[in-house]
Amino acid sequence: MPSDPTALDTRAVHEGALLPRPLGAVSTPVFATANFEYHGEEYHDVGYLRLSNSPNHAVLHRRIASLEGAEDSLVTGSGMAAISSALLTFLGAGDHLLVQDVVYGGTANLLAHDLPRLGIHHTRIDPQNPDSWAAALTPRTRMIYVETLTNPLVQMADLEAVPRFAAEHGLISFIDNTFASPVLFRPAERGFDLVMESATKYMNGHNDIVAGCVSGSATNVRRIKLMLDHLGGSLDPHACVLLERGLKTIGLRVRRQSANALALARFLASRPEVAIVHYPGLASHPQHERAARLLDGGFGGMICFELKGGAGPAERFCSALALPVVAASLGGVESLIVRPAAAIHSGLSAEERDEQGIAEGLMRFSTGIEAAEDLIADFARALDHAFV
Repeated sequence: MPSDPTALDTRAVHEGALLPRPLGAVSTPVFATANFEYHGEEYHDVGYLRLSNSPNHAVLHRRIASLEGAEDSLVTGSGMAAISSALLTFLGAGDHLLVQDVVYGGTANLLAHDLPRLGIHHTRIDPQNPDSWAAALTPRTRMIYVETLTNPLVQMADLEAVPRFAAEHGLISFIDNTFASPVLFRPAERGFDLVMESATKYMNGHNDIVAGCVSGSATNVRRIKLMLDHLGGSLDPHACVLLERGLKTIGLRVRRQSANALALARFLASRPEVAIVHYPGLASHPQHERAARLLDGGFGGMICFELKGGAGPAERFCSALALPVVAASLGGVESLIVRPAAAIHSGLSAEERDEQGIAEGLMRFSTGIEAAEDLIADFARALDHAFV
């Protein structure tokens, strides 16, 4: 780029673009080739699609690193490809990591069922109580892993304490920043070593690809790339172009989604049919002060709320909604809603769901970019229908 813009919205559009533009193309073309001419490179740098080094990948690596405030980034075929590649890069047989008590289900399953077969074990920690973390350390602890905002109750760990604790004990600090995106929170600028995003969600924002990314120092990202090369979790160049397109509007989308979510959360908190609203933008949220201090430009687009009466009213509420789609993903321009107990957490026992605060009437709502007044009117009609 000819200048060095500081605004995230400008960098989201221009950073890392191919210059000179191929044949004058304004948008990055899809380089639909599996391999490139060989010029004597060593194996991991040979131009080959599985090695994540096509021109389409290169644009994303530079742009995402800029947005995250990191030295380098790597795009992957999914969020889980980013998580698994990073964990397997820095952990081996006999190693141990600390993990906050509630994490994304795919991550939890990887930690509980797959990594132990490789001799990698973990201990769950209370993310609100840093004074308790040292007791969980072992001589083989190598990493501490947290999420910016949890799924589905949007709780926020003590994110200022995590990198301090990691530095004091020689650990790698690793964070899943999916629910916040780099628009609202940039962990690398706060001292985290590795930052992961499920780029399927806010990074792309259009519910039309699956992708992931991990950012950090150039040395660490290079090591993860070598692991990803072996595991094969590379991103297709067509998906790269769609992700690049989505990134151009990430600032506009996430700020609009955050504003919509705050308006809707306040509306829901005023309704007698709603038992509780989980949203960090509300003063009633247990980590509201922390979120207000750390998040930049909003509190995110994810709301979780519990309807009184359990599953029956919740199902009637869903069926009466006109605008949100009943679907399990998040972060797109379309609003999505799901009842976790019946969908994304249905694999847990009733006791496990109770332990995590996932009641039968709990709803998870991913706010889109529709007009806030239309979403509120739709919710009002659905609540009236559900509690006739």
